[in-house]
Amino acid sequence: METKKTKLKLSGNIKKSISSIEKAKLQGKNSVYIERKTSKFPNRKNTNFPTRPSIKPFSTSTAKKSAPNNDYEKRKLAEQRATKRLKDDVEKKDSRGKIGSKRRELKLTVSRALSGDEEGRSRSLAALKRAKQKENRIIQKDDTKESLKPIKRDVNIPEIITIRELANRMAEQSSNIIKHLMGMGVTATINHSIDSDTAEYLVKEFGHNPIKEEKAEEIVKKIKEIKSENLKNRPPIVTVMGHVDHGKTSLLDVLRSANVVSGEFGGITQHIGAYQINHNSKKITFIDTPGHAAFTEMRARGSKLTDLVVLVVAADDGVKPQTVESIKHAKAAKVPIVVAINKCDLPEADPQKIKNQLLEYELIAEELSGDTLMVEVSTKTKKNLDKLIESILLQSELLDLKTDHETKATGVVLESKIDIGRGPIANIIVTSGTLKKGDYFVSGLQSGKVRAIINDLGENVNEASPASPIEVLGINGAAKSGDDFLVLSNEKEAKSLCDVRVQESKVGKNPLKFVTQESAFTDKSSEELNIIIKSDVHGSSEAIKSAVVQIKHDEIKPKIILSDIGMITETDVSLAKASNAVLIAFNVKPTKEAKKLAEQEKITISSYNIIYEVLDFIKSKMSGLLTPNVEEQIIGSAEILEIFKVSKVGKVAGSKVIDGEITNNSDARVIRDGTIIYNGKIGSIFREKNQAKQVSAGLECGITLRDFTDFQKNDIIEAYNSKITERRV
Repeated sequence: METKKTKLKLSGNIKKSISSIEKAKLQGKNSVYIERKTSKFPNRKNTNFPTRPSIKPFSTSTAKKSAPNNDYEKRKLAEQRATKRLKDDVEKKDSRGKIGSKRRELKLTVSRALSGDEEGRSRSLAALKRAKQKENRIIQKDDTKESLKPIKRDVNIPEIITIRELANRMAEQSSNIIKHLMGMGVTATINHSIDSDTAEYLVKEFGHNPIKEEKAEEIVKKIKEIKSENLKNRPPIVTVMGHVDHGKTSLLDVLRSANVVSGEFGGITQHIGAYQINHNSKKITFIDTPGHAAFTEMRARGSKLTDLVVLVVAADDGVKPQTVESIKHAKAAKVPIVVAINKCDLPEADPQKIKNQLLEYELIAEELSGDTLMVEVSTKTKKNLDKLIESILLQSELLDLKTDHETKATGVVLESKIDIGRGPIANIIVTSGTLKKGDYFVSGLQSGKVRAIINDLGENVNEASPASPIEVLGINGAAKSGDDFLVLSNEKEAKSLCDVRVQESKVGKNPLKFVTQESAFTDKSSEELNIIIKSDVHGSSEAIKSAVVQIKHDEIKPKIILSDIGMITETDVSLAKASNAVLIAFNVKPTKEAKKLAEQEKITISSYNIIYEVLDFIKSKMSGLLTPNVEEQIIGSAEILEIFKVSKVGKVAGSKVIDGEITNNSDARVIRDGTIIYNGKIGSIFREKNQAKQVSAGLECGITLRDFTDFQKNDIIEAYNSKITERRV
């Protein structure tokens, strides 16, 4: 019997299966052989896994004795391969010093961030935002700590300062300062003013550095200090003074070949003027002052500024009140006097009489063994004018007038005005130094920059030497006559000095008035006449102001609510309406708008050119406010005996005339038990049923009164005449 051969069929690669069985036989019972799977790409190098030996024993104590079938073996091989790969990766990472944990592997650590290894996930936006916010909070905390540190400031302290201003300068809360003062036992408010010592103490208490401000006077003193080096001769400043209409301006006109008199209203000088003349290449500066009584301040200002006074006395008129006043001003200023006896060409002129009159005022002529130069002159015939100029130059040479021409300029304001096109203008005389275009200056409470310099001939110049009379443009407001004029290095210095002066000017204003028993019960019913004065120059308004203040009356007082320079504007008209004031224009005109508004509001603008007329107008206005004097003269009186009722007439008082006579239409009053119950007029008088014009004493009559019928028996009807007389200031 033929034996049938059985065939074993193996799925897959037969060669591999046989070789693997043969190899398994060679191994031990408990060992399993795993063959490495060959790569699908034989030419490509495997960079992920290192080469391993193809045969590696893997001993397990729990290995099954029976050989696994093919499917199980494949699965097992695949699992072992995958497990081995993962283990190898972890071992590789551990060898580099990284944390093996999968959770740690995905987190961003400091070492990973520093090493630049970008493996694992990046931080979320929310996490970055939180980190940024935390960082900002830390920075902000540091900033607040720094800002809370106290800042030490330098605080300037003037003589008087309010608590509000001090708090602002220290950058502290004013409530803290008030609290501190209350702790010291001082009750104060935010507007309370304190002195420099208290302010200095408070500044130190709050941890700041106090710096006492220099007074304006000290600053000015330093500026005005003239060094004794580089001194050069300067022209003399001569003031012409004397009584009104004695020929002061005419004398100057002849000297400078001009005609100023014709330009003055009423032929009298109402302005202070300054001129410069050349005589044999020598300059002389003249100041012309008004002679009218109202211009006392102008004369005083002229004498203070001058080196020499020329006293003009008319040979036909003699020494007058303003002549005496001029002598007093000159002596107070301690300046020499040269007497010019004018109008010597007139037939009634008596120069010797003038010389004798001046002896009373200690002005002794040289011919009488004195030291006063006296020159007989005539402006019409030009007699001895050269001799007068020579006398002035001789006197100035004796004075040896010298100043420094190179320093910063100083001067004095003679006059100030507001020009429509050019703005505020100051007429000044330079006393020392040279004033140049573009200089920064301070004048009184105003400051500015020199925009233009105009000399006495009306020419534009770039600089002004000492003793030059000039007009300066560029001041920020109208300066007061008599104010000083100081040039400073820069705008900052000028403004700071100006601020100090303004601050000092506020001190002492509106002082506190304590109510006393006397002041509480005093009668203050006197009326006031409000006045607004606008003039062309400051000196004129000043003169009017001083003249008006001298008008005194018990019942009415003049009150100047505004005295300024420039044209009358709408603001002035509105102020006049609001305050019920008299609006006076002296040598100025109202603007078109102001004129229109004044017509609408029915306000009268009174324009004048001469100071006498202004004063007369104010006096007449004040007189109009005074209650007139009423003089009563009793004509007669009648006693009511009986009361009758008459048709168409009403009640009639049957009376008997006791004294005098009762006349028709005269004033009458009814007196009952010593009290006046009616005051009016008599309507009609009846005598035996007929109307009568008057009834004499002892006769009976019927009397009716206008708007009164409440007659009673025994009433007295008193008839009188009243005479009204106007009162004048």
